[in-house]
Amino acid sequence: MDSTRALPGSPRALATEAVHAGRDDLARQGLHAPPIDLSTTYPSYDSRGEAARIDAFAATGAEPEGPPVYGRLGNPTVARFETALARLEGTGSAVAFASGMAALTAVLLVRASAGLRHVVAVRPLYGCSDHLLTAGLLGSEVTWTDPAGITDALRPDTGLVLVESPANPTLAELDLRAVAHACGTVPLLADNTFATPVLQRPAEQGARLVLHSATKYLGGHGDVMAGVVACDEEFAGQLRQVRFATGGVLHPLAGYLLLRGLATLPVRVRAASANAAELARRLAADPRVSRVHYPRIGGAMIAFEVAGDPHEVIAAVRLITPAVSLGSVDTLIQHPASISHRIVDADDRRGAGVSDRLLRLSVGLEDVEDLWTDLDGALGRASAPAGARGTARQATAKL
Repeated sequence: MDSTRALPGSPRALATEAVHAGRDDLARQGLHAPPIDLSTTYPSYDSRGEAARIDAFAATGAEPEGPPVYGRLGNPTVARFETALARLEGTGSAVAFASGMAALTAVLLVRASAGLRHVVAVRPLYGCSDHLLTAGLLGSEVTWTDPAGITDALRPDTGLVLVESPANPTLAELDLRAVAHACGTVPLLADNTFATPVLQRPAEQGARLVLHSATKYLGGHGDVMAGVVACDEEFAGQLRQVRFATGGVLHPLAGYLLLRGLATLPVRVRAASANAAELARRLAADPRVSRVHYPRIGGAMIAFEVAGDPHEVIAAVRLITPAVSLGSVDTLIQHPASISHRIVDADDRRGAGVSDRLLRLSVGLEDVEDLWTDLDGALGRASAPAGARGTARQATAKL
């Protein structure tokens, strides 16, 4: 994605929008940094006017005009982040939630409330998204298929088609435009957490809904948990109504941190992607690695299968942090079959390409040579015979 090109509907490039969207009014208010509004409630001496605004919200879910009413209806700081993310994704609106799973839950509830409980989905997905659908926790029914089978899987009660590209954790990519065409009139939800709007904007390819675990790249520093759905205003109104009713609201401080994170999103994604591309090249040439998965569109995520014991690799890293999540400024590694996708049935997991030897690497902003030194040492320990591991580790330390 060329961040120097103007975004559709905007005269400004993505890098400029990332810095300024959601902040356009600050100078007129004599401010430079966005304010954090921590209020849970707001005074009003016009109860008739309040009643009219609440009635209007109940009818359409549109954001109430005028001053805020109550924190569960909306928050000015969170609204700034929503405005900015919608601009970056090229949608009319965005609605933020307390987590990515809360955001997905709200989408499913919107469709279920219309009597459309059936979901068509393509594996792999993030493990908890898979579990939410498979377990039927919200009364939903799921049909799993490959992209070619989407049209045949649709039913009169299908409310949603759900895909993730690049997918978690195998980084499998889909032709989103072709998938959107196969959906017909059924809304396509594309999880864009891994790519971010820096690398792709699914709405431009026909997706009606774009999901992010904002905990990841949008926040970018491992210190905020959030989710967001970028979509048209009609669907946004329904999502706001579900958010109000269920209480899955985003805290204002999280909204502030996310807005700050967006400002550096293009720079972070480009730098981390450059590191990841180099590491993927080296891993692909390494005999201790049997397979490397790296997306055609690039990005900062790598998945690779090791010839040795993946658990030994996890135990041996020192600079890289063995932890779940992704998209932070520091590099993280985890074993999906043990953690992020453990909740998925083992046969379904393996059928989706999540092998027991697969490791997922979220590449950060460290120097690539330091990252490779750590990976090289960990791979050496994993591939060394049990009696030689101490020797191999000492040799690695001299590099």
